[in-house]
Amino acid sequence: MYRKIVFFLLWVPMVALAQFKTDRLVMIGRSALYFEDYVLSIQYFNQAISAKPYLYEPWFYRGVAKFYLDDFAGAETDCSEAIKRNPYVVGIYELRGLCRIRQERYGEAIKDYNQALRYDPESQSLWHNRVLCHIHQKDYDTALLQLDTIITRWSRHAPAYAMQAEVYILQQDTAKAITALDKSLEVDPYDGSLWSQRAVISLSRKEWKESEEYLSKAIHLQPKQATNYINRALARFNQNNLRGTMADYDTALDLDPNNFLGHYNRGLLRAQVGDDNRAITDFDFVLNLEPDNLMALFNRALLLENTGNLRGAIRDYTKVIDEFPNFWFGLQHRASCYRRIGMTKQAEQDEFRILKAQMDKRYLGRQPRLSKEQMRKRSDLDIEKYNQLAVADEQEVEHEYQSEYRGRVQNRRVALDYLPMYILSYEQEQSQVKQYIAFDKQVDAYNVGQGKGRPLHVVSNQSALDEQDTKKYFAYIDTLSSQIDRERNTRQAAMLLFKRALAYSVIQNFEAAIDDLSTYLQVDSASSLAYWQRAACQSKLNAFNASQGTDVRMKTANVLSDLTEAIRYNESAYLYYNRGNVYVERNDYQHAIDDYTKAIDLDAHLAEAYYNRGLARIANKQQEAGVSDLSKAGELGLYTAYSIIKRYRK
Repeated sequence: MYRKIVFFLLWVPMVALAQFKTDRLVMIGRSALYFEDYVLSIQYFNQAISAKPYLYEPWFYRGVAKFYLDDFAGAETDCSEAIKRNPYVVGIYELRGLCRIRQERYGEAIKDYNQALRYDPESQSLWHNRVLCHIHQKDYDTALLQLDTIITRWSRHAPAYAMQAEVYILQQDTAKAITALDKSLEVDPYDGSLWSQRAVISLSRKEWKESEEYLSKAIHLQPKQATNYINRALARFNQNNLRGTMADYDTALDLDPNNFLGHYNRGLLRAQVGDDNRAITDFDFVLNLEPDNLMALFNRALLLENTGNLRGAIRDYTKVIDEFPNFWFGLQHRASCYRRIGMTKQAEQDEFRILKAQMDKRYLGRQPRLSKEQMRKRSDLDIEKYNQLAVADEQEVEHEYQSEYRGRVQNRRVALDYLPMYILSYEQEQSQVKQYIAFDKQVDAYNVGQGKGRPLHVVSNQSALDEQDTKKYFAYIDTLSSQIDRERNTRQAAMLLFKRALAYSVIQNFEAAIDDLSTYLQVDSASSLAYWQRAACQSKLNAFNASQGTDVRMKTANVLSDLTEAIRYNESAYLYYNRGNVYVERNDYQHAIDDYTKAIDLDAHLAEAYYNRGLARIANKQQEAGVSDLSKAGELGLYTAYSIIKRYRK
């Protein structure tokens, strides 16, 4: 009996320790997930699953990581395992439903949403997504019934009316679709996708002026959607506004350089206005995307003929004629090319075929110029329509599934445009700022001494690790831990702790890194690098904890204190820049501006400091100075600054 009691007393703390370790693994994994290091987060969840395979959370969060990596089948499997362990968590069914949607298994997704709605019948997003699944399954009657329920419960939910309109369009009831869309726009006139959808109806009815107006409103609200510019170009073309049409195609291709319709139609327009060389460039691009596109091939052949590249034109004409041997217009042009380069025999053969066709009254004569009355569906392969603008086969509405998992993790954070802190790392980064290498004299001194073989780098964005790199860092940490246990010299042990803290930082285990750095600072209280790294790790930990609803104001004060200590021992541009970021978090814009200014004084090429000072000045009602700073950041290579300038100037 006594032995059993002793065993129980020993077992209880061991269980508590194991539970604590598993909880830490899950928390660190979630932190890595938050910072978009999905492969690393999977490694932590793997460890948690190995330790406690009966817990649902590691399975679920590993499924989330796989979802962001587009491994939808793997994410679905993990969700299924999580459901076996806890079938009452709504979020698991929601995520598995999204995974099944991505795999176009809408019926199974509906089953997940049905189950989730049993536990949470008031979830608007679950109702929304289930309706979209029914639409994909062409079960329009059920979709309309469920939309009636959504509209009854949430009468101000604009997307419900938009979905209703989509169903009516699919049922070819345009009048009801317009009524539903008008109601949707009445509820939410600031949703660009609704204006786009309304424009699609007008385009289908050839109401060109109205569709242009609707698309202009959509573009004002969603200026980055290439499809809107492509559609507005079509509306403008049909109103003889060629300049506006060309401008829209140019903008669409800036936003979506691989857009087929944009390149094809712009090529036709350029050919019409005599801009042959640039038209050839567009058709070259189209043919890189679709090498067997005979329409593009024939148009390029005409342009090559116009620009004197007769052999290239003959090559393209031949490919088209091989596929369409009775395409007389093509034969006529190939014969002309043959004759111009002295290949008389081949020219006469083509001309004889044309003459025979004329005698048979099958010759079609010359082809018409590009006309606004002539447009073809993209899938229409009639070669006689080579000079007609191509339009999409179906103007499909892009469905947006409502979920916190839609899009990337960063989309779920509080909107923060400021660029992140600089941190010390073993991993280099490809800086957004071209030809800029971050240099700090104390980091350089460390690399010459303690950093031989594994140098430190100053980075603003830590690179995500792949599986092999992650395993290497875990192994390196184990090696350092063994060395620390054996080391009897206090200063040597402290240096090993510092190195382990840096390794923990790379694998996003910020709590462990902070613990090691705190111990190290007890030995070397004048280490600027240790204060710097502890502040950066605490800042990242604060960002994650804040996203979970934790009050981090006291911890933010600690970050500020550490950076002030670091600056005391090292006048570094990066430290002033980091402290400016902390002041921004506290909405203390003037102190932030002062620190960014000091950073710029120390390093005039630090683009991030100009960028963040620009935003801080705008927040501090100094718009002109802020735009000037953003302009300088763009000049130094941070090209995203220009879109911010455009936004604030408006």
